[in-house]
Amino acid sequence: MTKKLVIIDTDCGIDDAQAIMMALAASNLEVLAVTCVFGNAAVENVCQNVLRVLSVCERQEIPVFQGSAGPLVGFSNLFSDHFGGDGLGDVIKDQDPQWKEKIQPEHAVNALIRLVSEHEKQVSLVALGPLTNLALAVKLDPRFSQKLRDLFIMGGNMEGKGNVTLCAEFNFVSDPESAYVVLEEFLCPTYLATWEYSCRNALTWEFFEELINQDAPAARFMKMITSKCWAYSKETMKIKRDVYFGPGFVSYDAYAMAACIDSSVVLESIECPVRVEVQGSMTRGMLVLDRTNSLNKSHTVRVMVKCDVAKFGGLLMESLRQP
Repeated sequence: MTKKLVIIDTDCGIDDAQAIMMALAASNLEVLAVTCVFGNAAVENVCQNVLRVLSVCERQEIPVFQGSAGPLVGFSNLFSDHFGGDGLGDVIKDQDPQWKEKIQPEHAVNALIRLVSEHEKQVSLVALGPLTNLALAVKLDPRFSQKLRDLFIMGGNMEGKGNVTLCAEFNFVSDPESAYVVLEEFLCPTYLATWEYSCRNALTWEFFEELINQDAPAARFMKMITSKCWAYSKETMKIKRDVYFGPGFVSYDAYAMAACIDSSVVLESIECPVRVEVQGSMTRGMLVLDRTNSLNKSHTVRVMVKCDVAKFGGLLMESLRQP
């Protein structure tokens, strides 16, 4: 069976780590590279986090590229404590002083353009953080998106419910201009796993306990990095998220990766044009779904709505049974 070629663009926090592990465990994927972007942590921490995940899964042969350290416009002040200051729960004490030597010298944006051009119409790009690297790639190479097989994004929202600001989701509001550029200029098949999609298709906290208590290196790593993180606390999330969606364990970025691995995981989606708001004082970074095509756009995206949580849970379980 020919494997699907994948590049992962990530701001590697805990849920990104889970999504990367899911990709590494998928027998039908070949991960060409991982490109790093600011987001859950500073881009230097993101690079180190990716290297740690690849090391745990014994996949250090996959090249890692450092990318954008901030948004297209202005400065980022949105680094959150959602996954700790370092993005992986602030529990890892042993630092690798040689980590920079393990990062490829080529900039992530240049690597994206080169790899996609070398494998035209073969690469699925999975974007798990702010979309800055992607926006820069399409500005440097206007045909970049047309060379992709497809694009899977975790980000945005369907109903104006925000998880950072009142109306916007973290990845998009971290760089609204880049989100705008990508969703206006990328013409390849595009699939969105929004914040609401992730939260409405949550798994149980009992499932989470079973997931991290498997006897494998990846599971032990995930148990460690979630051990002191409030985002993986059932009690804390009652206050932070359950007001909108009810209780449950959510591994946000893994939903986009699961759709790339197995399209049948997505049971229902909405196909329509979309646009990202970049100006509103309360709505900056919010994703707008144009269900009536009032924008007269020719390009549509598929916004995921309903997930086969049994299949999704199976992919999560398998992802932590490695190496």
